[in-house]
Amino acid sequence: MVVKISTIVVALIMMASVVQAADLSPVPENAKPGECYAKVLLPPKYEKRTEKVLIKEPSEKIKVIPPKLEWVEEKIEVKPEVKEIVPVPPKYKKVTETITVKEAEKKWATSLRKNAPPVSPEILNAAKAGGVDIEGTQPNTCYREYYTPAKYKTVSEEVVVKEESEKIEVIPPKFEWVEKKVMVRPPIKKLVPVPAKYEIVEEKVLVEPEKTVWKKGTNPAQKIVGATGDIMCLVKIPAKYKIIKKKVLKSPATTKVVEIPAEYKTIKIKKLVQPAQVKKVKIPAVRKQIQKTVLEAPPSFVWRKAGESLSKEFAFTGHQICLVEIPAKTVKITKMVIEQPATTKEVIVPAEFKTIKVAKVVEPAKEIKIPIPAQYITVTKMVKVSEPTMKWQRILCKTNMSPDIVAALQEALNKQGYNAGKVDGKLGRQTLAALERFQKDKGLATGGITYETLKALGINI
Repeated sequence: MVVKISTIVVALIMMASVVQAADLSPVPENAKPGECYAKVLLPPKYEKRTEKVLIKEPSEKIKVIPPKLEWVEEKIEVKPEVKEIVPVPPKYKKVTETITVKEAEKKWATSLRKNAPPVSPEILNAAKAGGVDIEGTQPNTCYREYYTPAKYKTVSEEVVVKEESEKIEVIPPKFEWVEKKVMVRPPIKKLVPVPAKYEIVEEKVLVEPEKTVWKKGTNPAQKIVGATGDIMCLVKIPAKYKIIKKKVLKSPATTKVVEIPAEYKTIKIKKLVQPAQVKKVKIPAVRKQIQKTVLEAPPSFVWRKAGESLSKEFAFTGHQICLVEIPAKTVKITKMVIEQPATTKEVIVPAEFKTIKVAKVVEPAKEIKIPIPAQYITVTKMVKVSEPTMKWQRILCKTNMSPDIVAALQEALNKQGYNAGKVDGKLGRQTLAALERFQKDKGLATGGITYETLKALGINI
């Protein structure tokens, strides 16, 4: 590919030179008498340019920051919190209760006297049949009556003087000592840096491309009449290269993870194997037998209200009956009544702890990627900025060149560092070689002593 490109470039240069040479007039234009001109070759112009060439690719460096740990005190439960059940006995209170042992009664008696005998039911029924309002009669109202005494019986009744209750027995909890494995430092992931790997490679860098230059040649027949002696040869100058070494990233920097196992410590703790239990025991009620008199058969009465005006056809029976109210008989007894039943209350027995030191990760390991910039070197290259051309330029010739001008030329070349030889005013090979070197170094046209060259050397004619 390089060969093909170079061939094309040479062909283009040659074509350009032919065109330029073809466009050049056969004689100088606007020339004045006494002036000499020559076809001169203006060399291609080059300029130095610098270029940055990569010798080491950009990469990364990994910096590992280890995890941060801090030792802290940690409370380890060696005995759990338990609830103890404490029995609370029942509370009693004394109450006095009035018990009716004989109910109040209304009875029909023969008089309002205290010990007046009662009337019989038959008399009451007769009285009722006779229009007496037995139910609506008010006490201390008297009638004439017959009575049958009321029948009573004595009965026994069981009264609770202390209610049934419960007694609570508490069975305490059971513990056993066991060993417990406690983690004092958690497992840690440690990051270990793995550096980047490079390899050194050589690279061929073009510092000056291949070029062609025109060089003046000689013609064996140039002494023949009519020969001009303008012989130019296109010479190829190969490209220049520089071998540089550079580092190429083969594998980037990275990290690998190393597992550090956790640390444990064995301690003894109390373990609850059976919680506290409650056992309820029944306490029977306390009872007491009392004697009560109760009405078995009420008396029956037949009567008329005393003092009631009656018609003449009613006859007084001779029995006066009165409704007498006998108050109830009561007794007061004192008994124990449950105010608050037996129960339990829970007492929290706090857990027991042991303080130990453990390592705690406050900041995990992390990696910081630090970029490593690419490395470059600066390479100077010669870059062509214009092509070689042929043109007519005014020169010194035998007509207008004197030994003084040649001597001035030799002196100026020597001052510039170009060895033109002895300043003798003679245009010899050494002077011509120095002149051509100066023209090429300064990018001037070659092929004669041009006025442009004299001006560059500071020679005024």
